This record gives sequence, structure tokens and C-alpha cells, in this order.
Amino acid sequence: MRLTYDREADAAYLMVVDNIGPGEAVRQVQVPDDESAVGQFILDFDANGKLLGMDVLFASDALPASAIADAEPR
Repeated sequence: MRLTYDREADAAYLMVVDNIGPGEAVRQVQVPDDESAVGQFILDFDANGKLLGMDVLFASDALPASAIADAEPR
């Protein structure tokens, strides 16, 4: 697993697989669908339903500061 972070967008991406090829993520699911939750998560799945990775929006609110500090710049 690999975590990247874009400071300007305050968005992180947690890649669960080694590499995601162009067009491999065919389905996205936003979790939670409740706007009162801290952070927003968008799960990326392949055609077989396998989880490839996850976008974390408002990452500084949703993730521990140590995880963001250790993340690769995006």
C-alpha cells in the first residue's frame, strides 16, 4: 500500500494495489454519503469488484497528521 498527499487540494490517495493502469478503475463509490461526516472517501474498484484504491478528500480532517506527514507528495 502507498499513500500520496496533495497539500493544495488537501487530498490523499491510498493505493491498495501496486499499480493502477489507465481505465482500470471502472467503478467509484463515495463513502459516506452523509455530508456531516469528517472527510469524504471515494473507493475505486476494477471490473471484478476488487478495491484498487481510495481518494480521501479533506484529508487533514480525516487522517492522522503522522500519516499525512509520511505520505509521498502528489
